Amino acid sequence: MKNNKNQEHLLSSVKNALRILRSFSLEEPEKKVTDLAASLGLGKSTVSRLLATLASEGFVAKDPETQKYRLGLTILHLNTIVTSNLEINRESLPILQRLVNEIGETAHIAVMDGLDVVYLNRVECKHPVQILSHVGRRNPVHCTSSGKVILAHQEENLIEQVIEKGLEKYTVKTITDPDDFRDILKTVKEQGYAISIEELREGVASVAAPIRDYTGKVVYAISVIGPIHRMNPHNTTIINKVKNAAKEISERLGYWKN
Repeated sequence: MKNNKNQEHLLSSVKNALRILRSFSLEEPEKKVTDLAASLGLGKSTVSRLLATLASEGFVAKDPETQKYRLGLTILHLNTIVTSNLEINRESLPILQRLVNEIGETAHIAVMDGLDVVYLNRVECKHPVQILSHVGRRNPVHCTSSGKVILAHQEENLIEQVIEKGLEKYTVKTITDPDDFRDILKTVKEQGYAISIEELREGVASVAAPIRDYTGKVVYAISVIGPIHRMNPHNTTIINKVKNAAKEISERLGYWKN
């Protein structure tokens, strides 16, 4: 019985340590013990103990002046290992670079994780704008072109899960009506690409196309994102370049359409 309690305590500690690591973001790269304790619903002593353990292994680092913690170099090392071994990153990089050179806007590779879209790879253009799409960034599926183009090719139950979660309104152009959203996904699937115009952030537009793995399943998306005063997402040249890039990456991943 004692061993079971010790094991449960250990698993709980591991889970809380991971929660601490995941709480850091670009918006909040540094946090105090009190901030973490409040946001995670944990005691300050528990958070302090877990942070000390994480710091001893290099997962977090403490600023002696501000007393705030930030992610450590061990995280960067692990991230390098993960990204360098992702086949999609290796195969997509030269195509992303070419797309940026041809269109002049930033290009990304994204994947669905849970009910969000996460950016795995990114090549910036020469004149980037401040957009919410850095590598590792999680964005809502329903108001991003990458999210919509991946979701459009998934099972109905997953689409309904996204709708049931709630189509949160980010701008006046965010699609929040479930029926409208379902219709848009049908159109996206038929035409083979998705666009987003100021649905997540005002002044920003994007075009995305689906990337298939060797089984033919849509797993990733490639997109170009830029300010609406520079990029017209309805431009057929841009749309075709994005679709062709998606097709080329799909073939590199082993997908061949009969």
